[in-house]
Amino acid sequence: QVQLVESGGGSVQAGGSLRLSCAASGDTYSRYCMGWFRQAPGKEREGVASIYSRDGSTAYAGDVKGRFIISRDNAKSTLYLEMNSLKPEDTAMYYCAVQFAFGCEMAWVSPIVVSAWNWGQGTQVTVHS
Repeated sequence: QVQLVESGGGSVQAGGSLRLSCAASGDTYSRYCMGWFRQAPGKEREGVASIYSRDGSTAYAGDVKGRFIISRDNAKSTLYLEMNSLKPEDTAMYYCAVQFAFGCEMAWVSPIVVSAWNWGQGTQVTVHS
């Protein structure tokens, strides 16, 4: 069992930046995929960024590539999402999630298989124009 707690969301003006954090606790595994997902009202949950434990490889959704950076601090068991040049369309609830059965390809299927992941409670990001 893994517990995930997100923080760092808030309200910013377009063009601003935020840094989300996800603190993990509980069982540890050597192989996992961690990801950031978001869900806007009336829309499906979608993958934003992922990172794979074995080689640190990262992947991003097309509309955030070049603006968002996913990283992890293994010593602190914390996942981060640095979000820059924020746009109003980035407004959503952002979730951290981890799964141990597959690689990170599961972060990019549509729709997201929610039951395949362990989720945090989410943190709201609102970007004003």
